Amino acid sequence: MKRKYKIKPTEKQLGIIKLYWKMLCAEQDKLWLRIGELERAMSKETGIVDLEFIQDSMFGGEWIGVGNADRTMMLLQRKDLE
Repeated sequence: MKRKYKIKPTEKQLGIIKLYWKMLCAEQDKLWLRIGELERAMSKETGIVDLEFIQDSMFGGEWIGVGNADRTMMLLQRKDLE
C-alpha cells in the first residue's frame, strides 16, 4: 500500500528547507573541524598519539569515551570521564 502524505512542501518551502540544510551541513563541518582540533591538542598535551573522542554508531552516535586510533589503549568510558 502506497503511503499518502498530508504535507507536501511547495517549491518556495523546499527552497527554504534546502537553505537550512546547507546551513546545518556548514555547522556540522565546523563542529568536526573543532573536534579534530580538540583531539590533536589532547594528544599533544598528554603525549598519547592519535587520541580521539569515540562515538557509538549503534546508539545514535552518542559520545561514549576517549581512545586512540590504533586501539592500543583501553577505551576511557564516558562514565569515568564525567
